[in-house]
Amino acid sequence: MSNLLWKSLVVSPAVLGATLLVSATAIAAPSTTTQKAIQTEVLQTEKPEILSTEALQADKLEVLPTVDKLEASKNTSKGIVFPTAATEVAQKADVAQVQKSTIFSTSTATTVGKKPQVLAQVQQVQQQTQVNTLDQVNKYSNEGKNGNSLAQVTSVSQFSDVQPTDWAFQALQSLVERYGCIAGYPNGTYRGNRALTRYEFAAGLNACLDRVNELIATATADLVTKEDLATLQRLQEEFSAELATLRGRVDALEARSAELESNQFSTTTKLVGEAIFALSDVFGDQAGSRNNTVFQERVRLDLQTSFTGKDVLHTRLATGNAGRFNLGTGGIDTNRNGRIDNQELSAEGFQTFNLSGNAANNNGIVLDWLAYYVPVGPARLYVSATGGIHSDYAATVNPYFEDYDGGNGALTTFASENPIFRIGGGAGAALNFNFGKSGGLLKPSGLTIGYLGSEPNNPSNGSGIFEGNYAALGQVNFNLGERVALAATYVHGYHGAGSALFDAGGFQDQSLGVVGTQQANTLGVNRVTGQQSASSSNSYGLSAAIRPSDKLSISGFVSYHEVTGFGQNDNFEAWSYGAGLALPDFGKKGNVLGIFGGAEPYALGQSGRNSRDIPYHVEGFYKYRVSDNVSITPGVIWLTSPGQNSNNSDAFIGTLRTTFTF
Repeated sequence: MSNLLWKSLVVSPAVLGATLLVSATAIAAPSTTTQKAIQTEVLQTEKPEILSTEALQADKLEVLPTVDKLEASKNTSKGIVFPTAATEVAQKADVAQVQKSTIFSTSTATTVGKKPQVLAQVQQVQQQTQVNTLDQVNKYSNEGKNGNSLAQVTSVSQFSDVQPTDWAFQALQSLVERYGCIAGYPNGTYRGNRALTRYEFAAGLNACLDRVNELIATATADLVTKEDLATLQRLQEEFSAELATLRGRVDALEARSAELESNQFSTTTKLVGEAIFALSDVFGDQAGSRNNTVFQERVRLDLQTSFTGKDVLHTRLATGNAGRFNLGTGGIDTNRNGRIDNQELSAEGFQTFNLSGNAANNNGIVLDWLAYYVPVGPARLYVSATGGIHSDYAATVNPYFEDYDGGNGALTTFASENPIFRIGGGAGAALNFNFGKSGGLLKPSGLTIGYLGSEPNNPSNGSGIFEGNYAALGQVNFNLGERVALAATYVHGYHGAGSALFDAGGFQDQSLGVVGTQQANTLGVNRVTGQQSASSSNSYGLSAAIRPSDKLSISGFVSYHEVTGFGQNDNFEAWSYGAGLALPDFGKKGNVLGIFGGAEPYALGQSGRNSRDIPYHVEGFYKYRVSDNVSITPGVIWLTSPGQNSNNSDAFIGTLRTTFTF
């Protein structure tokens, strides 16, 4: 073996450079099989960072070029990178993951260790090698971190650790400038004086073979001499087992890719899904007596289709069985029957997973959102055919609490965003215009205008896009520096008789407010006769977020709503405000600890006796990230004066939410 490699170095500078990756021990003078076995054992003891093929596939540590990189070398002609295990550990895995990996055995790493006694020797030193692995990882974990990622180098002078006086300078120059199959390390070094295994050498040889094939295929075969081809042929025979393993991985990947392509349902669509399991209960003298512990769920399947790479069509299906708790006996007697019915109870208890889009909450599947985003000149156009809300296109400026009613933000609809964004919804369009420069104080900011109608598909008089319920929004948002964001929002709405102010466009085809008290949501009710009429509303909101550090975010909002009824004695005002503190990565990367408090939308001038109290809302949750796809969020919601009535006992809602994303 050593004779063959030595002669190969003499015959071909190209092979000389590739062999430079092998340690001085590996290319020493001829020796017996026993000496080779001892050398192999020493190499493994001194360089225990070499990991097994199984460990590479399990932990995605790229000790030698992976299949993806081999494919890239074939398709882009950019050569190959030779990372060590320690470098990739620092970039792609935790030390704990490396600790679970095994050491490359002699029988896999080299063909000279086939005798039983050599295997026995290796097994005796494996415990010591495993202990040394972490030491080696710690030693080399910071290598290359400060360097920029290199593509294929074009000159050997780009390597900071290669000098013209080095004995292999000419061979390395041939590999880099003539064949282009050596790329180097991210920090601009080559590290030609370090030991490596047969597999790593085979990976480099494989890259050079692929590069030679490309040169032949592109009619540049004159760059490859007969001597080079002969030497490569002999090396190919010597490393046939390793090359077969490497190319077997490529074949397996191609087979799997072909299977996926043949079974995919679309070349332009990907599926993004979310499933929520929620265990909830409410406690309180009144609220707790009329509710039980419930286990609820909701599922969303969002088909995201792109036709140009810059646009996206959302087709979302939803189902669920989650309903809200009944919290108090306050409210407005809209039926004039002397009592407050169930549908007239307060809605302060709405959690985001209660928004299933299914009125019956019986796991019926509905199309709850169909919308299209596309750039139009300097603007971005949003068009919704159904299920649109203002926060789909307008910045809510409430980081870590806002998850667009998904299962990874705040628990409730109140804490997730300013209630002004819940006024109206359905079908319509919006435009976003961006301004500001990334280099100045005013970072990229935006101007947003939008219009959503709740009854766009109804051809009856008084309905449709323009005659039915609608809400028109205008917003300006500013990003000041990297840490401060502001948004000023105005919404004008028209609401037919029997509508709710914060209905999110007629959620579940009902006049049901998804946030705030029943008094704040009931519109156009004559407090003397009980008759209902249409109303218009003008709402003003201000939202802000400050991020003092990467581990702390503070956000809040305030909104004022002026409602004018088209009947008599049916005008009123409503207010809402809140603030929250979020600690991202609390305890673990991806976790979020959040606390939010404020007053849910409540009405002034619409409240009768014992219905003039402010309904305060305090919420605390901790999202624990189990994995990239699973999170568990325990939380508690404290509500005072439900229904704007201090005679109603405080309600405490406890929730354990588990969210699966895929």
